[in-house]
Amino acid sequence: MPAPNIVLVMADQLAPHFTGTYGHPLVQTPSMDSIAERGVRFDAAYCPSPLCAPSRYSMMTGRLPSQIGAWDNAAEWSAAAPTIAHWLNVAGYRTVLSGKMHFVGPDQLHGFSRRLTTDIYPANFAWTPNWDAAGERIGKWYHNMDSLSGAGQALATYQMDYDDEVGFATRRCLYDLAREPDDRPFFLAVSFIHPHDPYVARPEWWNLYDQDEIDLPGPMPAELDPHTVRIRAGIEADTVGWTDEQCRNARHAYYANTSYFDWWLGDLLAVLDETGHADDTVVIATSDHGDMLGDRGAWFKMSFFERSARVPLVMAGPDVAPGTVPNVCSLLDLAPTLLDIAGVPPDELGTLLEGRSLWPAATGAADPVDETVGEYMGELTSHPIFMIRRGHYKYIHCDTDPPQLYDLNADPSEHHNLAGSADLADVTAAFAHEVTQRWNSTAIREQVLASQRARRIVHAAAPQGWDYSPPRDPSNEYIRDHMDWAEAGPKLRYPASS
Repeated sequence: MPAPNIVLVMADQLAPHFTGTYGHPLVQTPSMDSIAERGVRFDAAYCPSPLCAPSRYSMMTGRLPSQIGAWDNAAEWSAAAPTIAHWLNVAGYRTVLSGKMHFVGPDQLHGFSRRLTTDIYPANFAWTPNWDAAGERIGKWYHNMDSLSGAGQALATYQMDYDDEVGFATRRCLYDLAREPDDRPFFLAVSFIHPHDPYVARPEWWNLYDQDEIDLPGPMPAELDPHTVRIRAGIEADTVGWTDEQCRNARHAYYANTSYFDWWLGDLLAVLDETGHADDTVVIATSDHGDMLGDRGAWFKMSFFERSARVPLVMAGPDVAPGTVPNVCSLLDLAPTLLDIAGVPPDELGTLLEGRSLWPAATGAADPVDETVGEYMGELTSHPIFMIRRGHYKYIHCDTDPPQLYDLNADPSEHHNLAGSADLADVTAAFAHEVTQRWNSTAIREQVLASQRARRIVHAAAPQGWDYSPPRDPSNEYIRDHMDWAEAGPKLRYPASS
């Protein structure tokens, strides 16, 4: 049987908690719902790092951020790191990227044979954090409460412009893939920016929701952990703050933009159906991380609490068995999963992957693994933060902070830190020991500091970076004088005339 096509569609900053697919009573996500209904929904999927670039780099390589130097949103990603796209090229796939992948550095393809759009964010070192001055708030490029005070409706924003371009380019690409005289399978990665802040939506999506029905965050825990305190200070939530109306506006726009993303997902599914590829394509929908949306008095991401670190993950296609998978998993698992789908054993490509294949679980087999790990080395900390999720326990460690242990079955809101509980002293001690065995926090911190210092010098001297310009050749597009009009029309028609 030929290997199936693979289409990976990503949102940005979409927590599963705020989708109809995962049970939110208001948010409309019919396209994601349809994938889950005819396929599989993973109910405990995490990002490897709750920040855009590190999460995406890890997803693409199947390796943790500390293994590939993916420290933060301005970390250069080595061109020598094999990615899903490299492996699938070797396996005979056509590989295409459309949209955001937050590549930083001169390599703007990382194995993809074609890239249809530029990125939405800078490809240089502009967004380098500074752990040498970790207590100083970042001004120029960092999140703040403007995302809430400015939340609402607009007819156009740079994010809408970007996603419209990504969607249009992807639609055309799907038709091109169908009419190309090439029977190789394709891997198409499509990455939209919504519902990432700023929280601004077009009226047609905003009007799907009644402002009075927008839910507010739940109650605050009795005591905030130190990292959440740092986040609140960094985003000015503790000084500027927000009103209930601003919070409703922000969540309203977030829900609207989730539906907007879902509409594009449905549009691409429709093109797959039109071109006859619905039955021979594995479709995966996910996100790079979530959004706290006011939970714990915090917004955006950067923490390992559920709304920041969890991601939606649904999959449908040939051989996928409808159902749900409760086991803990991660975007780290996508690289071995896609290789499994393509029929390529990872060991044949000489690579070391941190994750496991989810394909057996997606096709109906039992999954013996129920754990994952994560790392955070970005802004608003001065030391690495590590997370272990195993079964119903989540353990979070940072050298500067008290340990955190949560029982997610008994305490899904993560309000009760059990690390000091005498009844769970052995569990806490075992996790603490595992952290020291898995990670050398001091060595990682020194690597992060050295990288930040070097990047600040390079950016100060040469700030222009490596922004990607998609190649085009207008002299050979549509109809030109050297073409035979009668031949060009039928060649580009899909389906071909009988």
